[in-house]
Amino acid sequence: MADTTDNTVTGEANSVPRKSSWRYIGPGIVVAATGVGAGDLVATLIAGSNFGYTLLWAAVIGCLVKISLAEAAGRWHLSTGSTLFDGWASLGRWTTWFFAVYVVIWGFVYGAAAMSSSALPLQALFPDVMDLEWWAIACGLVGLVFVWFNKYAVFEKVMTILVGVMFVVTVYLAIRVTPNLGDAFAGLLPVLPDEKDSILNTLGLIGGVGGTITLAAYGYWVNAKGWTNTGWMKVMRLDNRVAYITTGIFVVAMLFVGAELLHSANVAIASGDKGLVQLSDILEDEYGSATAKFFLIGFFATSFTSLIGVWHGVSLMFADFVARYRGRQGAAASGQEVASGSRERSWPFRAYLLWLTFPPMVLLFQGQPFRLVIIYGVLGAAFLPFLAGTLMWLLNTSRTPREWRNGPLSNAMLAIAGLLFLVLCVKQIWDQPWSEFF
Repeated sequence: MADTTDNTVTGEANSVPRKSSWRYIGPGIVVAATGVGAGDLVATLIAGSNFGYTLLWAAVIGCLVKISLAEAAGRWHLSTGSTLFDGWASLGRWTTWFFAVYVVIWGFVYGAAAMSSSALPLQALFPDVMDLEWWAIACGLVGLVFVWFNKYAVFEKVMTILVGVMFVVTVYLAIRVTPNLGDAFAGLLPVLPDEKDSILNTLGLIGGVGGTITLAAYGYWVNAKGWTNTGWMKVMRLDNRVAYITTGIFVVAMLFVGAELLHSANVAIASGDKGLVQLSDILEDEYGSATAKFFLIGFFATSFTSLIGVWHGVSLMFADFVARYRGRQGAAASGQEVASGSRERSWPFRAYLLWLTFPPMVLLFQGQPFRLVIIYGVLGAAFLPFLAGTLMWLLNTSRTPREWRNGPLSNAMLAIAGLLFLVLCVKQIWDQPWSEFF
C-alpha cells in the first residue's frame, strides 16, 4: 500500500476556496461512514419493526442533533487552530483523566465488538471457510495494516468507496420493499408510540443515530484534510451537512425496511449485530439469494468502515492526547501538526492501533468480562454529555475568537443534545446490574 506523505489535495492546505464546493467534501463522508455502524442499523430496523413509521421523525431529529455536535467540534478546530483535546485540557485536569480512562477501556471492548461485527457478514457469505473468531481476527489485522501504512488521503478514498456501497445497498432495499410514502410522511409528525417507556425508547433512537466518539474525531479529520483555519469554515459546514444527510438516508432507508418487511409481517429480529444476519435470511426468503448476498456486502461495508474509521480517528485523538500530555508543542500548532500527517506516523498513533487490535482478540475467544462491560457501558454513555457540555463551555468563552463563538441556535442545539444524552446516560447507569457488579 502507498505510504502517502501528503494528506491533502495538491495546494489545498495553502489555498483557501472562495466558496464552499462539493469537490472539497471528504471528512463528512468519513464521519458518516464511521458513525453508522451495524448497531445503528439494527436499532433503526427494530424501531421500524415495532412501530412502523411512527418514529421516523425521531431518526431525523437524531441527525440534526449530531450535525450540531460535529459542526461545533469542526468550528473549534478551525477557529482556534488548536485541537479539541487542547480545549479539553484548558478546562482542567479532570478532562484528561476522563479521556484517559475512557479511551483505554472503550478501545479494549470496542476493538472486539468491531472485529466481530465485520466478521459476521463474511461468515454468512462464506460459511465453510473458517470460524467467526478467525474472520474477526482477519478483519482486525486488515484494518491495522491498512491504517498503519496509509495516510489520510488514501483512507478517505477507501471510505468513500465503501460509503458508496452502503448507499447503494440501503437505498436499493428501501425501494425493494416498496415503502408506503403516505405513512412515511405521516411519520414525520412528532408522535410517541402507545407503549410503556415510549419516551425513553424514542430518546434512545434519537441518541443512537450515527456516532459517539467519532463526532469528536471529526475535527481531527478536518485538520487531516488540510483545513486548518477559518477560511475553510463554509466548506466544513457544507461537508458536515453532507455527513448527516448521508447518515439520514442510511437510517431512514433501514427504518423503511423494518416498517415494511418486518412490521407488516409481525416478524421480530434479535438486537445486536446478529439481527442483520437474521434479516439476510428473511430477505433471501422474500426476494432470493442475490438480494440477501447484496445486503450482506452492504452489512460488511457498514461494519468495516466503522472499524477502520475508529482505528484511524481515535488513534489520531490518542496521539494528540499524548503530545499534549508530554507538552512537546504549543496548543496553537496542534491543528497544523495534524494536517502535516506527522501524527499518523507517530508512535502513540501506532501504539493505540495495536491496542485496538491485539488485546481485544482475547475477548473474541473468552467472552466479554462482566465488570468491564458495565464500566464500558457507563463511560460510553457519559461521553456524549461530556462532549456536548465541554463544547458549549469552549465555544461561549474567550477560548474561542468572538466571531466564531456560539450563536443562539448553536447554543440551543448543543443544550438539547447535552440534555438528551444526559438523560440517556442516567438511564444507562440505572439499568446496569450493579448488585451483581460487587
